Amino acid sequence: MPPRSTRQQKQRAGSRPTPHVAVFPGSFDPATFGHLDVIRRGRRLFDRLVVAVGRNPGKDALFTPAERVDMLRELVAAIVRDEPGEAEVIVESFSGLTVDFARQVGATILLRGIRNLSDLQSEVQQALTNRQVAGLETAFIVAGQDFAYTSSSLIKQVTAMGRDLKALKTMVPPPVVRQLAAKKLAGHPTLSRLIEHHDAAREG
Repeated sequence: MPPRSTRQQKQRAGSRPTPHVAVFPGSFDPATFGHLDVIRRGRRLFDRLVVAVGRNPGKDALFTPAERVDMLRELVAAIVRDEPGEAEVIVESFSGLTVDFARQVGATILLRGIRNLSDLQSEVQQALTNRQVAGLETAFIVAGQDFAYTSSSLIKQVTAMGRDLKALKTMVPPPVVRQLAAKKLAGHPTLSRLIEHHDAAREG
């Protein structure tokens, strides 16, 4: 009979095992069906999942951190209603290093979604760095085939330059489509800059 793991021994002894807390970091600008797929599947792997909305000053954001957090909390609430009994999900914003935030929330692992080989190359390098610098492991979830080429950047481009936003319905949930339409109607500067860059590239 194979020896029991330390976790199994603790459970048999009556002590509570250490909960496995994962952090799923990203900009989520906006949240996509691919992001929600990672959240759904992550709930089945860990005891608690913290969706960490990062602030990247190097990116031209469409939604504010508060808007992104509210958006994700609404979407996560729907997932929890539809799939009760899985791990708790918390949505929080953070600034600074992801590994520092992970320590603050008691995370034991980072969760990342992989869409294609290009993602894998960059994510593996980051995972090695996080393990060496902070002793934090990374778990990868391979995206479903339907989400392999969906990105927040693509969604912003479609929003900026598309006449009809119906194409977005295959990439983001209806609440996100409505918020994207509102940003487009308001002439958000991020969308305006995307149009300017596109026009300049065509002229060049």
